[in-house]
Amino acid sequence: MAIDVSNESGVELDELELVYQAEFVLQRLHINPATELSILIVDEIEMAVLHEKYMDEPGSTDVLSFPMDEMRAGTDSEISPEGILGDIVLCPDVAERQAKAAGHSFAAEFRLLLTHGILHLLGHDHAEPEEHKVMFGLQAQLLAQWEGERNKRGIGS
Repeated sequence: MAIDVSNESGVELDELELVYQAEFVLQRLHINPATELSILIVDEIEMAVLHEKYMDEPGSTDVLSFPMDEMRAGTDSEISPEGILGDIVLCPDVAERQAKAAGHSFAAEFRLLLTHGILHLLGHDHAEPEEHKVMFGLQAQLLAQWEGERNKRGIGS
């Protein structure tokens, strides 16, 4: 996997852990190893600009996903075609507030947002109740699997 991380937020993050997590999630979803993904981390001002420009909604948000090749997950018997998955934009400032409100760590919130963004790039949505159930169920499953992998490998905090 070619995963590029660019941190323009001013917040210190474990970028290598983000790459490991993204690789893990993409492998679990049977994404071709030649696939490309970009992860951009921005401050709240830049996120508000992007949110307003591309989503026509005011203010900042936690994560934005910009799919490129409209890829979908593969299956146990067939990986996806290779391609450019797209861009995920994450905002640590918003993630920090959400983590406090949810009663969990910033790191846990950031892992959730990265997984959420990847699922959006692969065509998942949560606008309708059934879509929400499927996406959030898969998200929870992937996060639990990643937590097990992190503990096994001794990755991150």
